[in-house]
Amino acid sequence: MTAPGFWDSQNAAKKVIDRANIIKKQIEPLGGLEQRVEEFPVLVELAKEQGDVQSIKEVEAEFANIEKAIARYELDLLLSGPLDRGSAFMTIHAGAGGTEACDWADMLMRMYVRWAERHGCKVQIIDHQEGDDVGTRSATLEIQGENAFGFLKCERGVHRLVRISPFDAAKKRHTSFASIDVTPDNEEDINIEIRDEDLKVDTYRSGGKGGQNVNKVETAVRITHIPSGVIVACQVERSQPKNRAKALSMLKAKLYQIEEDKRQAEVARQYGEKMDIGWGSQIRSYVFQPYQMVKDLRTGEKTSDISGVMDGDLDAFIEAKLRGKKAGDTDLEDED
Repeated sequence: MTAPGFWDSQNAAKKVIDRANIIKKQIEPLGGLEQRVEEFPVLVELAKEQGDVQSIKEVEAEFANIEKAIARYELDLLLSGPLDRGSAFMTIHAGAGGTEACDWADMLMRMYVRWAERHGCKVQIIDHQEGDDVGTRSATLEIQGENAFGFLKCERGVHRLVRISPFDAAKKRHTSFASIDVTPDNEEDINIEIRDEDLKVDTYRSGGKGGQNVNKVETAVRITHIPSGVIVACQVERSQPKNRAKALSMLKAKLYQIEEDKRQAEVARQYGEKMDIGWGSQIRSYVFQPYQMVKDLRTGEKTSDISGVMDGDLDAFIEAKLRGKKAGDTDLEDED
């Protein structure tokens, strides 16, 4: 950073500074932790000399705080992927089941918006297709914040809901499915070339509330990548060129994730490991009736606090996945 000509290119300089800041955020907390661990035996000896209850409580409190700080630091280091520390695109699709599935997709969208708010992330709805009667048929969210992709990539897969349907007059229990896909939102670090001849571009009128351009001219853009069949759409911007640019950014992210999944699958094949590739795999069950339980089928992590989970309290599930926790044989059984 002190080299001559460092500031000649603002973009190159920004990348170096961002990288330096990431390294500093990893190194500086480690120094603080080392100091606290080194000083802890001194605190213990002082407590022994004083021998009062208050000193013992202070030692116990400091020990618990050091444990928590180490756990937080370790979790931060687990976000080691090249794009883990950046923002993310999340796509939610309702499964088969009509109204029930669309309502479930809508509930999941609210859950992840609340998770983002808890972590200081900014959320923007890039594309939204309403269900025929209620809820959401599909939606794409842009979640901007530090470590958003690193955390949310753990949520890729099929999410299953079991409950007494509010739309069923007979009050029968229904099972609904929705799929979650998460891709990195960092076009600058994704080196994927897309040829114009491989794209099919459609324009349409944006949905949602009215206003200038919205619902009046075809500003929304849908792009189909013909070789892969991947489809992306964007209607959040007020002009067609901006929506096209955002859609291309999402397409690059999806193609990057497809290649990353292929690479992970090849590693799993070579080393004989079973790895979780999001799409097509049921990762979590949310049972509202006849009992209350949210269980992750990959890690075995579970809780009966359904209201907390649906209000965005997902950290225990995400942390268990990042730490490589594996479900036992009994945990892999479906509890319905």
